[in-house]
Amino acid sequence: MSLIRIEELRSERVSLKKWIVKHGQHWCLIGTTGSGKSHLAHLLEKPEEVPCTFQQFQRPASCLCVGLEAQQAQLEAELYDDDTDSLGRIDYGHSGWELLQQSGADSGAIRELVDRFQIANLLEKGFRMLSSGETRKLLIARALLNKPDLLILDEPFEGLDTASTQLLGDFLAGLKDQQPLLMLVSQWQDIQDWQSHIGVLHKGRLLAQGKKEQVLRDDAIRALFHFDSESLPELPPPLCPPAIFDPLVRLENSRVVYENVTQFQNVNWVLRPGDHTIISGPNGAGKSTLLQLISGDHPQCFHNGLTVFGHARGSGESIWDIKKHLGLVSGALHQDYRVPGSALAVVASGIHDSIGLYRPVSGREKELARQWLVFLGLEAKAGVTFRDLSWGEQRLVLIARALIKYPPLLLLDEPTLALDDQNRFMILACLERIAGLGISTMLFVSHRQDEHLEVFRHHLHFEPGGEAALFTVSSQ
Repeated sequence: MSLIRIEELRSERVSLKKWIVKHGQHWCLIGTTGSGKSHLAHLLEKPEEVPCTFQQFQRPASCLCVGLEAQQAQLEAELYDDDTDSLGRIDYGHSGWELLQQSGADSGAIRELVDRFQIANLLEKGFRMLSSGETRKLLIARALLNKPDLLILDEPFEGLDTASTQLLGDFLAGLKDQQPLLMLVSQWQDIQDWQSHIGVLHKGRLLAQGKKEQVLRDDAIRALFHFDSESLPELPPPLCPPAIFDPLVRLENSRVVYENVTQFQNVNWVLRPGDHTIISGPNGAGKSTLLQLISGDHPQCFHNGLTVFGHARGSGESIWDIKKHLGLVSGALHQDYRVPGSALAVVASGIHDSIGLYRPVSGREKELARQWLVFLGLEAKAGVTFRDLSWGEQRLVLIARALIKYPPLLLLDEPTLALDDQNRFMILACLERIAGLGISTMLFVSHRQDEHLEVFRHHLHFEPGGEAALFTVSSQ
């Protein structure tokens, strides 16, 4: 008996001739950036919202999808319910416990799952206090408590630290025979040992499907995800020479505390030009918080022993005195970029440090934005509304937005999130080339060991509630 049966389906982004998932099979769909994975997940979860034609379309009665788009939807719901003004304090949103209670499950079932998934430390925290990886864990747990006929996990390992990735993989392996699962990923390393079947999506079409071992042997399929560094085109030119600062950032006894939770403390650190630094640590340890302090997007950036580009924060400087020398890619920026605008406009907005464009763009600026889209292989998407792009395509556009002015400081918080391996390694090669220009200094947050590039001569590691430690990476 089939769990999913699709024949001759056509929609805006996906065209499937025939795909059958039988009960007892454990499927993973791997797709290139912009392949239509999330669109297919949306179609399975809420077919009434996706115009399509088909010869046959069979799916379980109840499907739930957890992924980057679900995280975005939950954040927007939390922002809509923000009650900061009436509370007289910052409203960090529903607690983890309240979020899990929304499933309707009883307290015993919630406690059992919390213990199995090891997320007890998230129960009292407000949703908006959590890292991207922590929110992912909670949303997966809530979906499991709803007991859907099919749970779709779209990029479930993105944003998770190494330990959490292993924990989730083991957790799902123990769950696979009790809860029907469909996993959607962009990277080969995220395919799990317990999965029996693989489908490969590319440009909206299912190029290959079948038993995992058979598909993994197909060299032509694997080539879709391979990047040859020799094929990297020339970088677009700088718009103008950047300013020079030394040091770029100084932290003196800096700390971040939320109510009674200390995220990090006693941080003393100086960042000088050319000190490209990789930042690591478990989910919630303060990696993103550090970048938000530097960018001025964190409320505790003032009077916290922080100096950026020669400005002691809280000394009367304008936020634009900081942002005009920064390039930023982060989950928070991605979530906040909700204003209308084309891909070209989003890239150009990086020149003006704004979310959206509120002033005329010169012909030179528009041409430079177009060149970055060409560089990333997105020239055909220049006029497409940002929110109509796939999540991975949006990420590429935001990377171009950060790089377009070759700023003195690049803050890159998991920039390759949701990119397939080909695009991921293309971006890494691009950053290596930028480092070679000696213009921009990078702070790069990552959980992936294969993103620890040779250009990162320094390593800043965080532990939860503790002190950050700076290590110099030995020469290769």
